[in-house]
Amino acid sequence: MTGERFAALWGSLSPIGIAGGDGGYLRHSWTDADMVCREWFVEEAIDRDLEVEVDRNGNLWAWWGAPDGEGAVVTGSHLDSVPHGGGYDGPLGVVSGLLAIDRLRERGVTPTRPLAVVVFTEEEGARFGVPCLGSRLLTGAFDPAQALRLQDRDGIHLAEAMGKAGLDVDTLGPDPDRLARIGAFVELHVEQGRALDVLDAPVGVASGIWPHGRYRLDFSGEGNHAGTTRMLDRHDPMLTLAHTVLAADEAARSHGAHATVGRVDVAPNATNAIAARASAWLDARAADTDTLDRLVNAIRQRAEQRAMHDGTHVALHAESVTGEVAFAGDVSRLAALELGVPVLPTAAGHDAGVLSKHVDTAMLFVRNPTGISHAPQESATDADCAAGVEKLTDLLARLCQ
Repeated sequence: MTGERFAALWGSLSPIGIAGGDGGYLRHSWTDADMVCREWFVEEAIDRDLEVEVDRNGNLWAWWGAPDGEGAVVTGSHLDSVPHGGGYDGPLGVVSGLLAIDRLRERGVTPTRPLAVVVFTEEEGARFGVPCLGSRLLTGAFDPAQALRLQDRDGIHLAEAMGKAGLDVDTLGPDPDRLARIGAFVELHVEQGRALDVLDAPVGVASGIWPHGRYRLDFSGEGNHAGTTRMLDRHDPMLTLAHTVLAADEAARSHGAHATVGRVDVAPNATNAIAARASAWLDARAADTDTLDRLVNAIRQRAEQRAMHDGTHVALHAESVTGEVAFAGDVSRLAALELGVPVLPTAAGHDAGVLSKHVDTAMLFVRNPTGISHAPQESATDADCAAGVEKLTDLLARLCQ
């Protein structure tokens, strides 16, 4: 696999969903850009004589071999993005899966087990707030009734968005028969850090995923006039929020963990008005579950203490929490032993982490020289991506025979 061959297929997808002049993407699930990406995938699959199906949760599957066969080998990732995110997070795994099928055929490999490339929906959770929603619904890790009630920032429900795309939302939910037919899942992903760059290695294998969660902090106070309300008379939830952000940063550093507040919502959101309420979303991650719990509790306690001082109120709600994942099965051990690449952990969540509780799973990473992800500066060279395709092909060849 040459860099030029990778670039040709990558170039047919990469223009879809570019937003503004910063080079970032807006590919939120079930929007026009996402639907064009899905159409691209279907066309590429059909060009390869693969059988395409959409499962009950909107995930796309392209099959080489019988979809109802046993012990299937599956690879793939997702096509949706965070707001103004990079182009490689997700799509690299999808493009690489299609190219790996090309390479298997060129090598003369005839799978004895079904082989599929999958596109999971709403992996980023950027539109409806729950990451890895497609794989969580597939595995039964998220309640379908609750999923249908999810809303985006414009008040559009998931049910409405999927229904508009032609899906029957009445079938949303666990798909145990499909899961039982999968013998192995391999997700290739761009590295969301610089470990491989430091090691001067184009490809790596994941050892595991840090436990992590998304939490909503709701602050309430007393709305009032910004000009006439004395500072001593204020009950400003924005002040409590600001101190909570600082507390989260301090707590993360003291626990050797990560904490980020990257999204807030304020009402009435007026320059000359003291806010009546505010919400902030906390992303928290740690190397183990105990540390994550202690981190979140420390942030909650600091927020509550500050709220008492400000005469406001705060409540913390866990919107999604993912436990620690160790890729320790046969597939991951095979990848680590036979591919001859570095093994490293990650603090980023993936569909592979969700599936790992049900399916023998492995992850491959491709070097990201900038170390930046979820931003336009995310990158990978065509040569490194082609090397990733070759390593993925090597692993799939072993698994599907």
